Amino acid sequence: MDIMLRAENLSFSYMTPELEPTPALLDINLTIKKGEFVGIIGQNGSGKSTLAKLFNGLLLPTEGNVYVKGMNTKDKTKIWDIRQTAGMVFQNPDNQIVATIVEEDVAFGPENLGLPPAQIRQRVDEALKIVEMEEYKKHAPHLLSGGQKQRVAIAGVIAMRPECIILDEPTAMLDPAGRREVIKTILKLNREERITVVHITHYMEEVVQAHRVLVMDAGRIVLEGPPVQVFSRVGELKALGLDVPQITELAYRLNSKGINIKPGVLTVDEMVMELCQL
Repeated sequence: MDIMLRAENLSFSYMTPELEPTPALLDINLTIKKGEFVGIIGQNGSGKSTLAKLFNGLLLPTEGNVYVKGMNTKDKTKIWDIRQTAGMVFQNPDNQIVATIVEEDVAFGPENLGLPPAQIRQRVDEALKIVEMEEYKKHAPHLLSGGQKQRVAIAGVIAMRPECIILDEPTAMLDPAGRREVIKTILKLNREERITVVHITHYMEEVVQAHRVLVMDAGRIVLEGPPVQVFSRVGELKALGLDVPQITELAYRLNSKGINIKPGVLTVDEMVMELCQL
């Protein structure tokens, strides 16, 4: 499988007003393969959003290197290709919506690529269909719900035909219904469109279907593995100030009361199966 994103001995520091470096990432080594869905979790200040910006070339390493499909983000001649390969979706969709009509907003990126009108039309229609927003193409974005706005923002990235999408807490400002809409879209992009997904979130339930979960703390990756493996380490996650999916928390508490539930239960269906076998 091809490598989509790679960090080698990556460190990054922000500069304070007093020109003192403040470390945000420390010696990160990470490989994300093409077609993977990787979830990244961690407390505020753990470095996860900084890592996202480094993968998109919005920030450049203080030390080490970041490669996007083999292109070094330090290579200024490659930055346009890098950002076409790895699209970015931010926390607040209002910061990414630039037009007054949904289809015009989705068309903004392809238009800036200088594509012919027929090709732009095709890309816009395809992107809106993927995020299930085609019936809203003539609507004003400011009249949409938060979840719908975020799906429009995602469509705008999809229309650029990236091979990878990096989502930096895209559901942080949404209600539960909006979060479900966006997660459904993310899974569809990965499972059906074969787009590599890096999803940064505070909500543990959003990464239970990821191929791999990374846990960050104080600028380092401290846990890594499939969701069932990572979320079975409830004590370690709680020590880092993190929650676990509600079903995993229930399994943990039942075990503490002497009821034998296998570790790493992630979904309601899995819990029902476990309870039925008692």
